[in-house]
Amino acid sequence: MTIRAATVGLVFLLTLAAAGTDGAGLKGSDMVQSIRRPAVAGQFYSSDPKELRREIEQYIGEADPPALEGDIFALISPHAGYMYSGHVAAWGYSLLEENQFETVVLISPCHVEYFRFASIYDGDAYETPLGLVDIDKNLSEEIASRSDLVKIGPDGHGTGPRGRGEHSLEVQIPFLQVTLGDFRIVPIVMGDQSADIVDGLGEALAVALDGRNVLIVASTDLSHFHDDASARKLDGEFIEKLEAFDAVGLMRSISAGKTEACGGGPSAAAMIASTGLGGTGCTVLKYANSGDVSGDRESVVGYVSAVITGVRGSGSSYIQEESVGNDVDRETRIFLLRYARSVIRENLGMETDEIKRPESPILMEKRGGFVTLKKNGRLRGCIGYIDAVKPLLDTVGEMACSAAFSDYRFDPVIKEEVDDLVIEISVLSPVRETKDTSEIEVGRHGIIISGGDRRGLLLPQVAAEYGWDRNTFLDQTCVKAGLAPGAWKDAGTTIEIFSAEIFSEEDMGLR
Repeated sequence: MTIRAATVGLVFLLTLAAAGTDGAGLKGSDMVQSIRRPAVAGQFYSSDPKELRREIEQYIGEADPPALEGDIFALISPHAGYMYSGHVAAWGYSLLEENQFETVVLISPCHVEYFRFASIYDGDAYETPLGLVDIDKNLSEEIASRSDLVKIGPDGHGTGPRGRGEHSLEVQIPFLQVTLGDFRIVPIVMGDQSADIVDGLGEALAVALDGRNVLIVASTDLSHFHDDASARKLDGEFIEKLEAFDAVGLMRSISAGKTEACGGGPSAAAMIASTGLGGTGCTVLKYANSGDVSGDRESVVGYVSAVITGVRGSGSSYIQEESVGNDVDRETRIFLLRYARSVIRENLGMETDEIKRPESPILMEKRGGFVTLKKNGRLRGCIGYIDAVKPLLDTVGEMACSAAFSDYRFDPVIKEEVDDLVIEISVLSPVRETKDTSEIEVGRHGIIISGGDRRGLLLPQVAAEYGWDRNTFLDQTCVKAGLAPGAWKDAGTTIEIFSAEIFSEEDMGLR
């Protein structure tokens, strides 16, 4: 029995006969297989196998990428209908050769549903009109084992609540079938592109793909529905970050509204993973927008094709703390500290001075953060968000209130003591798990320890203030979690670390 493309549908169960298929994978199987059927064949690309192959081969034949040195680690490729973006995608895919890669990791955004992780398809294969492509299940499990933010399941791979099937991953596969021939895939859909998930996925890929013959493909379109001039300005920022090979800068530009890309997270994750594997640079091969095809310059969508290259096996570990660095400038620090104080005063019905807000993009970036209050050198309140769930400005405002009025360890702050408080703010990097406690640097890293249903956190400055060594810091974090000192050595205990950029009113000369 030959399996061919059929109508748009969901994941389904199908018994494949021993005769095999006319595509890559699942040949000669009598087992019941879970197949992800094509959702946009006949819409985004042709449902006729011969016409589809002919169209792709024509696009690839017309592409003219430059000669590149080094190994290919990843492609960044558009996912619109082929008539609009196929000629752009071909510039990247034309670099591939038959059987060049054993497996392709495809990373796409999710347009049809929300979930707070990256989802690897739990079935056996993806189908297109050109046949079936097997899922590399061993590699899928290896990747998922490296991060709690990467899970194996159906999320994002079927039909969403409005009856739509996700297209952004699917449209990449026919190009791969034409260029690579026989290969397997790890299809990953990102239900959320927060910094912690991007970093978690990128780190997991860097570790799991080490030593393997694997290509990464990040699926993204750029700005949507601006006029041509505005689109090119927004898309130029995205291209600039690609050419600088700056994953952190790319995510910041997206968060600040300087550029747009529905697959910004997949693109950044591909850069992070490639860095860990030996990637050293990104070359933009082709840019265009829909107006180049339709002639409509009033409302366009941008497309880019790029390739990440380097020397395989020479990568260095990507450090998530780079996501923060020293990027809160002095003016912004002073504003945030004054803002935190004004929020506390307002909640007490006290007068506040007008504060001029600086033009700092980081204020609207999603960041984790803590606000700490001290009185006469002693802790008076401390509460924060670990994860980057809200813009930094909102995080500081909410946590200032919580530290002043909702820390269960202390009575709420009253008017008479406000002037005696010293405010300190900690802006957090994304959190990552570590199994090697030797990498914990006292004074630089904060620790989160989890065991069973218990979880405790201590900020980086706590260990420095008390003069603890690394083991004491770990023991005290266990105590904070309600665990016994030394529980961090137990097999069932999880240790996570993060860094923080810390500044106070005293540091800034405000007290």
